[in-house]
Amino acid sequence: MLVGWNKKTLVGTIGYHNLSNHSIAPMLIEQIRALEWAANVEIEEMNWGPIAIVQWFESLKVPFERVVLFTATERPGRNIADMTIFRWGGGLPGDRMVQACVGDAATGVISPVSLLIIGEYFKIWPEEVYIADVEPGPERPGPELTPEVKQKVPDYFRILGEVCQDGYPCNHFLYGDKILES
Repeated sequence: MLVGWNKKTLVGTIGYHNLSNHSIAPMLIEQIRALEWAANVEIEEMNWGPIAIVQWFESLKVPFERVVLFTATERPGRNIADMTIFRWGGGLPGDRMVQACVGDAATGVISPVSLLIIGEYFKIWPEEVYIADVEPGPERPGPELTPEVKQKVPDYFRILGEVCQDGYPCNHFLYGDKILES
């Protein structure tokens, strides 16, 4: 697919199954795995809970140097199917929010916010963490993507590959203490 990768990189998909566009990441994981990736890129579904993910990261003999999280989150000011790449800027919200994220994680809530906050709390994130975030539109049940999202799937794959390369330029940041404002 692309050349110039030299950092151990994780592409992780986050999202519930069967929620149409909100499920884009888990829906596409097998197609993402089938793409041509450099040997140092691993693809994982990250729906198995932030605490378990923290433990997995802590057990790695060779840590990831770059993490790309692929998800779908409703955000104001975007059109359905728009993808925004955010760079994680670190930081933590107040103790109550951290506790809420841990509580959500303990009850099985799948949330990129909880994963980012809990990962930050336990200091598992490398310097380079990106969030490839698709605007899903209103939540609705079902195993199918809407036409506007489906037509952009090749673009999403291309962008994921670009984000995995060294020197990806990113002008959008998410910070833990302001994550709910984004």
